[in-house]
Amino acid sequence: LVLTMLAAYETPFMDDAIHARAGYAAAGLVALRVVWGLAGPRYARFSNFVKRPLTVFAYMRDIVRRTATRHLGHNPAGGAMVVALILSVLTTAVTGFLMYTSAYQYGDDTIPRLHILAANATLVLVAIHLTGVGVVSLLQRENLVVSMFTGRKRRAGPDDIE
Repeated sequence: LVLTMLAAYETPFMDDAIHARAGYAAAGLVALRVVWGLAGPRYARFSNFVKRPLTVFAYMRDIVRRTATRHLGHNPAGGAMVVALILSVLTTAVTGFLMYTSAYQYGDDTIPRLHILAANATLVLVAIHLTGVGVVSLLQRENLVVSMFTGRKRRAGPDDIE
């Protein structure tokens, strides 16, 4: 997903074919993630990690206080970020697609502006996500980047949340 988004972000005015293909690939990967979130293994499922906003804010408060509980799957802030990134990438892809339809291709520049806004919002979310992963990795002494690729974390302790 990172590579498709990078390719799309770097080619909007240079090569429409690469830009569009990268956008379609990103949308396809996000669609697969949605399916994985509905039917995948326990820790990949949205039902396991999508929490109420108050829970997310309480977790973020606990991070600041350095009292955040370790989660074996996504923590509440990470779960919120997954949802935000999915929505942001899909908004970018849909507005990009709409720009090439006859209904939105000429005249009004609302869709192109939304497309650029969504792409830039995605970059901001990625920066926030990377910062959060770094902070929680340091606080909990666990390399979350490695666990994102392997799907493995160290064994649960008595205070960890399944």
